[in-house]
Parts: sequence; structure tokens; C-alpha cells
Amino acid sequence: MNLYRTPIALFGFVLPVFITAALAGVAFIVKSRIENSFNEKLGHFQGYEQNRIQALAREAENSKKRQFYKDWETLLAKETASSVGSTLATIEDKLPSKEFQVTTRDFPANRAGFASVSAQNSGQVHLAFRATFRSMQLALLELETRMPHLQLQEFRIDPSANSNSLNFDVFYTAWEP
Repeated sequence: MNLYRTPIALFGFVLPVFITAALAGVAFIVKSRIENSFNEKLGHFQGYEQNRIQALAREAENSKKRQFYKDWETLLAKETASSVGSTLATIEDKLPSKEFQVTTRDFPANRAGFASVSAQNSGQVHLAFRATFRSMQLALLELETRMPHLQLQEFRIDPSANSNSLNFDVFYTAWEP
């Protein structure tokens, strides 16, 4: 009987325990790789979902402003001189003529200020007004609201011979698309 004791112990106990331990080790390694893969894919999915939610929020925000964008695009499609002229005409109609008068509307060909060092296409707009300070504030607010591509470059105020008003010289850079 002694002769069979070693093979029985080897094949009956040691080898099954060794094979079970090896299978458990392989199963543990496979399980950890699957978990790592799952966690990595879950992280990618959560990032994707977060980006998708942010994109939807931005799209909703943009859809609210889409009409303003269309208005600005049509404004930018027009020639700067004609759009400044029509906008000033609208502003002049709103304000009393005693308080607001456009004295000069000029479009110099040279580039100055930020425009001279920028690669972006631009033009210059020079406007001169005789107005009260309050009327001028309202006029410039309306002009810059309707024409967001104008950037104030220079602004001068001088007293007028008429004691009720001031002389304003305003230079804008008109950025073009």
C-alpha cells in the first residue's frame, strides 16, 4: 500500500490544490484586468456624458442668442459706412435736435491704434457731434449696442461756443469679418 500512497497524495491532493491555486490566480488577474478596463471605460463614458451635457447647455444658450447672431452677421455683411450712416440716422431721430447734432462723419483710409498691428481687416470711423453730455451718452450707447464690431479708439470732448452743448470727436476701429 505504501507504493500507492505517493501517487494518490500527488494526484489526489497536491496537484488539484496546485491547479486550483493556479486557476484562482488566473481568475484574479483576469478579474482585475476586466475591472481596470471597466473603470477606464466608465471614466471615458462619464467624461463623454459631462461633455455632452455641457454641449447641450451651450447649444441651448446659443439658440437663445441665434437671432442676435443673425442680426450681427447681416450688420457685418453691410458696408461699414452705410451701416454707420443708417444707425446714426436712427439715433438722430430718437434724440432732440437741440441736444444732438452730427457734424462730421468721415471714414479715413489709414489704420491706427490696435488695427495697425493686427492682421484682422478693419476700417476707421471718425464721428463728430455737438450734443449735451447726456444725449451723447445715449447716442454712443445706442451706436455701440447696434454695432458691436466698433471699438473705441479715441474720444475727445471740447467746450462749444454754445454754452448748452459740447463738441465730441470720436474715433472708432470698425472690425470686418
